[in-house]
Amino acid sequence: MTLIKSISGIRGTIGGKPGEGLSPIDVVKFASAYGTWIINRNNGKKSKVVIGRDARISGSMVNQLVCGTLVGLGIDVLDLGLSTTPTVEMAVPHYEAQGGIILTASHNPKQWNALKLLNEKGEFINDLDGKEVLALAETNMEYAQVTNLGLYKQTDDFIDKHIEKILALPYVDVKAITDRKFKVAVDAVNSTGGIAVPRLLKALGVTEIIELYCEPDGNFPHNPEPLPENLRDLSKIVIKNNADVGISVDPDVDRLALVCEDGEMFGEEYTLVAVADYVLKLKKGGNTVSNLSSTRALRDITEKAKGKYSAAAVGEVNVVTKMKETNAIIGGEGNGGVILPELHYGRDALAGIAIFLTHLAKFGKTVSMLRATYPDYHISKNKIELTPEIDVDKVLEKVRTKYKKQPVNVEDGVKIEFDKEWVHLRKSNTEPIIRIYSESASQTTAENLAKKIIEDIKEIIKN
Repeated sequence: MTLIKSISGIRGTIGGKPGEGLSPIDVVKFASAYGTWIINRNNGKKSKVVIGRDARISGSMVNQLVCGTLVGLGIDVLDLGLSTTPTVEMAVPHYEAQGGIILTASHNPKQWNALKLLNEKGEFINDLDGKEVLALAETNMEYAQVTNLGLYKQTDDFIDKHIEKILALPYVDVKAITDRKFKVAVDAVNSTGGIAVPRLLKALGVTEIIELYCEPDGNFPHNPEPLPENLRDLSKIVIKNNADVGISVDPDVDRLALVCEDGEMFGEEYTLVAVADYVLKLKKGGNTVSNLSSTRALRDITEKAKGKYSAAAVGEVNVVTKMKETNAIIGGEGNGGVILPELHYGRDALAGIAIFLTHLAKFGKTVSMLRATYPDYHISKNKIELTPEIDVDKVLEKVRTKYKKQPVNVEDGVKIEFDKEWVHLRKSNTEPIIRIYSESASQTTAENLAKKIIEDIKEIIKN
């Protein structure tokens, strides 16, 4: 059993003893801490929290525990039921709530669930706030008297409101999409994407939708992370049905991966690149942001459009912070996460789908041809396991010193640039591991670059 307490939320495997897995007692404990934090933040005034969940099997049980706990604290609860992460993020400010909780373990397998915590802006709470919540969980919290209990309400129409706001974006052209008569295949891994994505596609004018794993029952038919090895069924369906594009989302619909008409992967690193490319065509000179481990291709297309690219530390909260600092018009992460501030500051696969299809419709050719218009980079992901007594920070500092003549970024670990190639080293916060990401114009070169750095680390440890 596993229970991971982090600043951004609580996640773990369902069951087990309290403190070892995400047991009912742990759910209540951390929901109480978050609710108490909301009450304190709102100076004791009546507060409201929006709740939504993905379709995983444990979702209903966790939802009942969280909603009941918040009501017991005197907080009003608006329960969106089966929803998506970006939908909940947008609902919080819409309903003038003081916070929100998304019950989802994102791309983790079905035995996992989590409480993802939002502030009053519908954005993930920051490091300082997260530490306050974790500290409160270790105290004796006080619940409301019977006459001061919160109110519980349900609504199931906010996905439609979310879609309406997407259709109103200046980057979305429903007529262009309708005129192309796209045939689209969708893999929603039997979660809430099965509700939201077909509904969005119909609103965009897509009349031929091939639904694969769109029953929101939480029985994931494959590993739910939208990586190439998990999208083989979607690839086959695209080819079999002569579909124009295949769309895959993770269980909470904040990550988007695409499959070309020939069954080949568009590449999740290039989801953000393609969407940003279209946005930059309409807003030349706009700034962009992605994390330090994302492809250089976003920087290339941004500079081509006379904009400025900035890199942020890994993590959605860090990307959002950097986007606000640089007034970026679009940003995200190389895992298929697109963040469009005009909509909200959170990864949103639905917005990504709408803009991508508009881009494809106006491009007038195939998905694979669109992919071929972008710089072709390849990322290699590796790690090196160290013994517990090794000082990982010292090792990283030695690597930094060794390559001090190269451009080096130390905002999040150590990232070293070699012209258009790079390598990024990050230490794990939970185990003695250094994760090593490298990118080059060829997969072989990217892998060789990683191997060279791994050899450097071994030599540093040896000496």
